[in-house]
Amino acid sequence: MADQTQELMFEILRKLQADITTIKDGQRDTRQDIASLRNYMHLLQGDFNNMRGTMTQVLDRLDRIENRLELRELQEAQARFESHP
Repeated sequence: MADQTQELMFEILRKLQADITTIKDGQRDTRQDIASLRNYMHLLQGDFNNMRGTMTQVLDRLDRIENRLELRELQEAQARFESHP
């Protein structure tokens, strides 16, 4: 009877070890997935920062173009009022 009880206990312990191994493997996979997501987030942040920099350059260029157009419009308006020889 004691042998059967020990065998039953060993069987339960083996089952627990197998379950724990499965849990550890799942945890390892989850950690790898989280690390992959973190790396992807860093890449997205870099892309976003690059787009922000490009957008800033475009807006600066647009401001310069608008200033040139305003100066030209001002010159054309002044030319209308000046006497032509």
